[in-house]
Amino acid sequence: MTGQPLVSIVTPAYNMGSFLEETIRSVLSQDYQRIEYIVMDGGSTDNTLEILRRYEGKLQWLSERDDGQADAVNKGFLRCHGDIFAFLNADDTYLPGAIAAAVREFQVDASLAVVYGEAWYTREDGSFLRRYPTDPYDARRLNSLCFICQPASFIRSSVFREVGMLNPQLHLTLDYDLWLRIAKRYRMKKVDEYLATSRMYAANKTLSRRDDIFREVIQTTRTHCGYVPLNWLYGYAGFVLDGKDGFYDPSPATIRKALYTLWLGAKHNPLKLHRFLGECLQSLPLAYRLLTGLQKPGEANPRGE
Repeated sequence: MTGQPLVSIVTPAYNMGSFLEETIRSVLSQDYQRIEYIVMDGGSTDNTLEILRRYEGKLQWLSERDDGQADAVNKGFLRCHGDIFAFLNADDTYLPGAIAAAVREFQVDASLAVVYGEAWYTREDGSFLRRYPTDPYDARRLNSLCFICQPASFIRSSVFREVGMLNPQLHLTLDYDLWLRIAKRYRMKKVDEYLATSRMYAANKTLSRRDDIFREVIQTTRTHCGYVPLNWLYGYAGFVLDGKDGFYDPSPATIRKALYTLWLGAKHNPLKLHRFLGECLQSLPLAYRLLTGLQKPGEANPRGE
C-alpha cells in the first residue's frame, strides 16, 4: 500500500436527516484527498433525500429499502473500490485528520487488519460529553469487553471481504461480532489520536434497545467464545432489575444485582461454571468497593451496564 490508497466510506441512513448533513461534512472536510464516499439510504421519508441531492457530485448515494444497518453497509461495500474501508453511521462524525491518521498506520504496518483510535461521546446536539472508553488492543480481553469505538475504526477491505462482511442477522452488535471474527485471524492496533464522535441520545439504538443489545451480546459471545463473560451478564442483570440505561442513568451495585448475575452465569455457562466463578472471585475486590461505597475516585464501574 504505497502513495495515497483509496479509502471507501459507507454511511447507512434511515430517517436521520437531523444529523446526516453533519456526518457528510465531517467526511468531505477531511484533509485526505482520495476518499470514495457512499450513502446507503433505506428509503427515508424525512429530509434525507433533499440533503443528499445537495451533495450530488461530491458523494454517491442510493435510496432503496434494505434489511437493516448491516445489510445497507454490506451493499455499500460491494460498490466500493478502496483498499481501506470504514462505515460511519448517520449520527456519528469524523474528527479532522481522522482518515489520514488511519492511513499512516496501515502504511507503516502491512500486517494490520484494523486501525482504531480514541473517540468522544457527544450529546444529541453534538456537544462533547466524555471520552469513549477505548483500550489498547488485546485479543483476549475483547471477548469480554468491546473497547473498540466503531466510528473511529478503519478496516482493510480485503479483510472485511474475507471474514464475510457484517452479519445481516444482527442489528445491534454487528460491529462487536465483526471484531471478534477479525481477531481470530488478524492484528488490530489502537492509535492515540481522537478520530471520531459517537452520539448518545435517548432514541439511538444503544440506549433505546438495551434488552435487545444484551441478548445479542450474549448470543454473539456464546457463538464466538463458547462462553458469556461476567462483564456482559453483570450489565444485563442491572438492566433487568432496574431498567436504567447504564449511560446517563447508571445502574447501582446491589447484593440483588450480584445474586442475579450469579444466576445468569449458571444459566448461560452451565458447562463452564468453574470459569465463571473464577471470574467472579477475581472481581470480588471491586465488587466490595462498589457495594460499600469505597470505590476509588475515577475508577470505572464494570463496563457493559
